[in-house]
Amino acid sequence: MQLSEVAAQSERATWRDYFWLTKPRVISLLLFTTLASMFAAAGGWPGAGLLLVAGVGGYMAAGAANAFNMVVDRDIDARMQRTSKRPTATRKISAENAFAFAAVLTVLSFAILWRGANLLTAVLALAGLVWYVLIYTFYMKRRFWSNIVIGGAAGAFPPLVGFAAVTGYLDLFAWYLFAMVFFWTPVHFWALALMIKQDYQKVGVPMLPVVHGDKATALQIVLYAVLTAIITLMPVLLGEVRLAYLVAGILLNAVLIARSLGLYRNPDRQHAVSLYKYSMLYLALVFTLIAVDRSLWM
Repeated sequence: MQLSEVAAQSERATWRDYFWLTKPRVISLLLFTTLASMFAAAGGWPGAGLLLVAGVGGYMAAGAANAFNMVVDRDIDARMQRTSKRPTATRKISAENAFAFAAVLTVLSFAILWRGANLLTAVLALAGLVWYVLIYTFYMKRRFWSNIVIGGAAGAFPPLVGFAAVTGYLDLFAWYLFAMVFFWTPVHFWALALMIKQDYQKVGVPMLPVVHGDKATALQIVLYAVLTAIITLMPVLLGEVRLAYLVAGILLNAVLIARSLGLYRNPDRQHAVSLYKYSMLYLALVFTLIAVDRSLWM
């Protein structure tokens, strides 16, 4: 054992270390889609109690998934610049303690969502957790360049959780919310992968830019941006949202496609960062517009 590892283990982990184990920055946007979907499902205010239950339970489920991910990936996290300060990578929190923490969060999340909302909500949150840990982290991440397409579906479960918490069921519109995040994820994550390509190369993770290069990645981003635009505008044809959403949605998608095309023409870090940052704002605004539209007109 190296001296740095001994020093890390000698430090007592604080609540802040366990808090960062949940990846709060990653969770924040997905949790927002959960809460926005609740407003969309309710056609207005879903109730403070239900919002609190879904927010706390949803955060715990996503936090548990991220903690399990850090346990599994602690070897490569320690070698990547972006992740080298994670508590499991520095060994400030042992793998055993991180696993126990994640297990407790999983049980508490299921109990809170079942008791405070309904069984379907609890099952959906657990399904997203299991998908992220088993399908993405364990099976796909280190084997396939398409890891984020299939494995990334885990991040599309939060809207289903929010919708089910209010209604107790899932309809076609709920699955459109799922599809919006599903097709958006490659645009967002491959932009990030282009930014930190060297990190993935160093640890042998076959992200798309590593396997097929920057230009092929940018082309895939353009294709998924177009699919995302189509999916986000489909609810208008179903009568689930109004024309005001259509106008705003067209503008948001025009910018998303334009920045994706800009990245394809110049697949450099500057354009990747620009798209990456906009993609987060884009998803937040799309879900905000849906929630507001349905709250005003339903």
